[in-house]
Amino acid sequence: MRAYLTIFSAITAITLGAVATLNYVVDPYLMHQWDTPQVQRLRPAREKLSPWGKTYALARYRPSVLYAGNSRTELGLPVQPALFGGKPVFNGALSGASVGDAVALVRHAAMAGGGQRLDTVVWGIDAPSFSLDGGNTDFERDLVATDSFYFWRRGLIDLKRALTIDMTMDSLRLLRGTFGQRCLSSLARYGQRDERCVLDHVDGWGGTSGAIVPRLREFIRAVGPTAEAMREFDVAVSGLCNAGTRVRLYINPTHAMSSDALYWSGKWPSMERWQRRLAELTHLRRTLGCDIRLFDFSGFNSITTEAIPQVSGDAVMRYYWEPSHYRVNVGRMILARLFGKQSYVSEDFGVELTPSSLPAHQSAQRALRDRYHQLHPVETSLVVDVATASGATSTAQPFSQVRSN
Repeated sequence: MRAYLTIFSAITAITLGAVATLNYVVDPYLMHQWDTPQVQRLRPAREKLSPWGKTYALARYRPSVLYAGNSRTELGLPVQPALFGGKPVFNGALSGASVGDAVALVRHAAMAGGGQRLDTVVWGIDAPSFSLDGGNTDFERDLVATDSFYFWRRGLIDLKRALTIDMTMDSLRLLRGTFGQRCLSSLARYGQRDERCVLDHVDGWGGTSGAIVPRLREFIRAVGPTAEAMREFDVAVSGLCNAGTRVRLYINPTHAMSSDALYWSGKWPSMERWQRRLAELTHLRRTLGCDIRLFDFSGFNSITTEAIPQVSGDAVMRYYWEPSHYRVNVGRMILARLFGKQSYVSEDFGVELTPSSLPAHQSAQRALRDRYHQLHPVETSLVVDVATASGATSTAQPFSQVRSN
């Protein structure tokens, strides 16, 4: 029996060691790669364990400029070192991230920098995803740096992950050449998603027109904003300010249909209170000496009210992949507005929010929303149908009355 157990244990140890070594070396998810040949190879359109790769890359790259947020920032905000005097920039936004995920990643970037402070943080936010619930399920908090022994601890975490069956199967697929070769990893583009990956995903919905209703449902279903998330966000922003980091906050320019969905699902008042709290938070930090500003690109403006395929007859949109995600051309306009290049941006796109400017801005948005209902009946009808099907309740004027006015 003792000999049997010895042989069994030895075989098991050898097998596990071989599996771990295979997965660690092949690394199909790019969990511990940065500036290596693996990063430049074509990958499947759906990135598995993206937070693992991005947290490792941040610790190795140590950027001066960090983008934070969810998939809207990840897809839409281009990495432009020239805008920041050639300083290294990394798009650390994560698909499906809640604001809690974004807070954790910002803290990781600050700690993993080895004492090198972040020069600038550009942070995209939304009311629905402004919560500590849900988020990116692959973003385990063990991936966040807490001390100077990060790489030792990270190596053990990666080895543990290398013992999983799904990673073994993907390693074998990669070696056989059947893992998928669709687009570049976001790591090859300093954290920004390859547009070929985005297009593959949109095509899976049946194109832009087919993605509109599902994306609106996702937007309504999110639980934010919450008070707990605001407290966590305030602490994170305070920490950045205390470290001397320049902070630019911006509300993502989801399509006007998404903002309208908040209205028809009864979430508009909550969104306005959230904006008010953000403006107060930003104003307080500015009075304490922080270089921080807040801009709103959402709502109803010349960019967000672009006609959808059901109205224009075009298969694709100029500014949007679908109602939830904007294209890189919009991201460039966001960066231009945030950093003083207004001449490149539509005049009504991107309004700075302060306690003094907010009442007029919110009043104007309400008027533009009501006008949108009159000028865009097809889009409004779609939004109402989605809100009704979702079971959301609203005190908004019935659409039948809007159309008859």
